[in-house]
Amino acid sequence: MDLAQEEESRNHTGRLKAVILAGGKGTRARPFTDYFPKAMIPVYGKPLISHIIKHLSSFDFISEIIVVCDLDGFGGQIKNYFEKSKIRFIQDSASGTAGDLVHLAGLVKKEPFFLWFADNLCALDLKKMYKHYTNKNSLACIATRQFRKEETGFAKVNDGIITQFIEKPTIKMENCECTGIYVLSSKIIDIIKSKSKKNLNLSYDILQELSKKGQVSSFDIGKTPWIDIESPSILQRKSNDIKKIINSINHST
Repeated sequence: MDLAQEEESRNHTGRLKAVILAGGKGTRARPFTDYFPKAMIPVYGKPLISHIIKHLSSFDFISEIIVVCDLDGFGGQIKNYFEKSKIRFIQDSASGTAGDLVHLAGLVKKEPFFLWFADNLCALDLKKMYKHYTNKNSLACIATRQFRKEETGFAKVNDGIITQFIEKPTIKMENCECTGIYVLSSKIIDIIKSKSKKNLNLSYDILQELSKKGQVSSFDIGKTPWIDIESPSILQRKSNDIKKIINSINHST
């Protein structure tokens, strides 16, 4: 891709695809994931992935949604659930979070694309995130957050004496927390294909090297609720935030 073509693709928001990675084993969610994929964990009466797809579909510049999952295994449940939709499904190759993206080479050519890990729930403003990605002229952009609401209470201590109790505060973290939501240049796929390693992690094997060159940007989601639904127990612990996210998704469509 020459510079003119790349600039054209960055400024054009009419043909962006969104890819959902739903091929993980979900070991932390066992025994539930012994029977269904983590992406199908029920959230407010619907599978988790259905809320993600509803949110992605609410943006008119998302032209196609692609789900990467194990169609020969539990991923077949996801495909069956969306049987009458226009979602495209691709077989997960179990080659890591980066290795699976190689299969997009024929589908994502010159334009950037969104990548969403299926265990992340967030009513993120994708339009603002994409604008940030283009403004930073980066090859990759990750949605991050600085603020996190703690699940336990804290205490201020002075010389062994507690002077104040703080109940489940929202704190500003020293380092930004990465969500599983990205905008990636199509060049990322070429970089992945150039690697000889079979099992590739997107963050550590691909983006780590690019970050040292200043080619990875960070989109701060502020205090927008974001949940990593690593297991069904999260649904109870984070019920208030999940309700806010679902309401935001429903009101945006």
